[in-house]
Amino acid sequence: MLELKNVKKSYKTGNFVQHALKGVSLKFRQSEFVAILGPSGSGKTTLLNIIGGLDRYDSGDLIINNTSTKKFKSSQWDSYRNNCVGFIFQSYNLINHISVLDNVEMGMTLSGVNGKVKREKALQVLERVGLKEHIHKKPNQLSGGQMQRVAIARALANDPDIILADEPTGALDSKTSVQIMELIKEIAKDKLVIMVTHNPELAKSYASRIVEMKDGECLSDSNPVKDKKKETSYKIKKTAMGFLTALKLSFNNIITKKGRTILTAFASSIGIIGIALILSLSNGFDIQIDKFESETLSSMPVLISQMQMDINAAEINKTLNDKNLESYTTEKKVYPLPDLISTTTHTNKLTNDYISYIEAIDAKLISGLSYTRITKLNMLVKKDGAYKLVNNDNLSISVIPKKLDSSYNHGVIEDNYDVIEGRMPSKFNEIVLVVDSKNRLDEKTLKELGIDVSNDGISFDEILSKEIKVALNDEFYVKKNGYYTYNDDLRGIYKSDKAITLKIVGIIRGKEDKSLVTNGSGIGYIEELIDYVISENDKSSIVVEQKKYDYNILMPSMKFDKSKEGIEAKDNVLATLGAKTVPMAISIYPRDFDTKKDVLKYLDNYNNDKEQEDKILYNDMAAMISSLSGNIMDAITVVLISFSSISLIVSSIMIGIITYISVLERTKEIGILRSLGARKKDVSRVFNAETFIIGVCSGALGIIIARLLLIPTNAILKDLTGLSNVARMNPLHAFILVVISVILTLIGGFIPAKIASKKDPVEALRTE
Repeated sequence: MLELKNVKKSYKTGNFVQHALKGVSLKFRQSEFVAILGPSGSGKTTLLNIIGGLDRYDSGDLIINNTSTKKFKSSQWDSYRNNCVGFIFQSYNLINHISVLDNVEMGMTLSGVNGKVKREKALQVLERVGLKEHIHKKPNQLSGGQMQRVAIARALANDPDIILADEPTGALDSKTSVQIMELIKEIAKDKLVIMVTHNPELAKSYASRIVEMKDGECLSDSNPVKDKKKETSYKIKKTAMGFLTALKLSFNNIITKKGRTILTAFASSIGIIGIALILSLSNGFDIQIDKFESETLSSMPVLISQMQMDINAAEINKTLNDKNLESYTTEKKVYPLPDLISTTTHTNKLTNDYISYIEAIDAKLISGLSYTRITKLNMLVKKDGAYKLVNNDNLSISVIPKKLDSSYNHGVIEDNYDVIEGRMPSKFNEIVLVVDSKNRLDEKTLKELGIDVSNDGISFDEILSKEIKVALNDEFYVKKNGYYTYNDDLRGIYKSDKAITLKIVGIIRGKEDKSLVTNGSGIGYIEELIDYVISENDKSSIVVEQKKYDYNILMPSMKFDKSKEGIEAKDNVLATLGAKTVPMAISIYPRDFDTKKDVLKYLDNYNNDKEQEDKILYNDMAAMISSLSGNIMDAITVVLISFSSISLIVSSIMIGIITYISVLERTKEIGILRSLGARKKDVSRVFNAETFIIGVCSGALGIIIARLLLIPTNAILKDLTGLSNVARMNPLHAFILVVISVILTLIGGFIPAKIASKKDPVEALRTE
């Protein structure tokens, strides 16, 4: 089953060349106990390493079941060591920081053996060598004989065809040696066992065949193979160490060096602590700025959406001002402060009656009113004689706020935008393009509208002459095989008399003094367009049928059950198809600061005498732009973080040094893993896992320390500014900082991990 043909191996040190093997040729049977005898320097161990795939021959050939290994790649040698060969070393070569059971399972882990099967096989071989009751011990808790039995169990666990034993009794007393040799002899009944030894008596007592070597050559063979049987080639399964296995190995190693790990994690966390404190301060000051500006801005919309956050601010202020309590009083009394800040999600039940209530608001109080709907506009354009659907996802489409009383001609649009070409829409099929201060419009929007963007600027005339078709449901959807799908006849849809022809009648641009509010671009349409589309599509066959069925008739696999979520999902599908007239959100634009108070009062009046679940809550959209005022704070934050990041770079370098020290400490473990068939990338993964663990510990420790430091920080800021609880740590920032810590440690440990993966397995095994 195994044959060496004129194998030669030399080692070069400077100008000196040592010829370890000088053309060795040997054949081995499928099951026999072969002892290789010879003095030190005769080439025995080199021969064993070459047979085991730990070392490479210079010339000749190693043949396994008629398969030459001359062209074996590194990954094939790894798989060969893992699946076909089991090593029994004189010095045991066990991994000391994992249990006996884990040591035995390691070869199977690299083979990708199922966890349950792996455990059963490991227990079987441990029972065979008499160590089943010691499975949870560490190797250093065993005697020499027991450790050698563990090594034998590990060699047998993956059921290899060849067992290689390098002086297996060299470190044992005579009694234990006999026990080990009896065990190896038993193994040789159904496997090829090749043992290297200096002891001729041991070889003659147990081996069925003795090969004597001297000066790299075979002197004699007591039972050479004469006939060669025809055998099949090996099918070697690839090895692969999972990241979880690498994590476990590294974690167990780190546990043995807890003190150094804690100090390393703390040193690495210093940069994280600094950045976390800076971000907490920035976040807190942004909150304070938002609070201030939300109280001063009045012309931004009041938003009423179906899902609303309920914050009872009025009640909070009332309680805080109750009894006119004095700050830092000397009075020896404690006053209870209820937990009134309760943020919950409230569902607004928007109905046609409520829409009518909104429409009845005094027109003098507002400059505009708009509704947000999820109804899809099925738009098509024609370009260069071809027809194509418009992807709404690439468009910024918004409804132009309408005025409730035509006598007031200063609506939201007129107040904030200039018409730079054409006019404002007056009919439901008229739209406008909104450009930014530099007359720019998103390229995606222009392309979707079928406008050529290759020119350096597009003339107003070209834009205003553009037509867009909106197809109604009965033309846009067709029924096939009992289900609805999109109509492929785009030309027919476009030419249909029922299609709505949209015309771009104007181009508008935000006023210079309103840039804070009007810094956007896209398409604007009036409310009548969507009203008309809904009125027509609500009668379409697809909507009528969708109302009947409990599944999405465009996607039959999507079922709607009777739960609240199922009903909402069906309503959303119907709304998209144009069946729902109640909007999902309402935007009300107060005329000024004073009228804003009246608008809010009007909205509050609706909730009088209503149960909490029937109330309609709103959100003051002025808060949406308050973050712009935090730019100065953001700039300061960036500068401070940049300085703090220097310590992160230093930490990364330190991690690289610590990882390299770990590589030196675990060199023998590297050799053991390689002898078990671990690939170079698996070894690299072990050390990457170690830096990953340190990175997580470092990031988490940094966040914990920073969180504790916020307590004195807020106390100091309270004395300086009078503001309470200014510094607030954002959980997202904390998570990101932990991720950054992990990334930097992985970068720092990358080079040492690569160095580890390139270590020669034979040299690594010799390291003590």
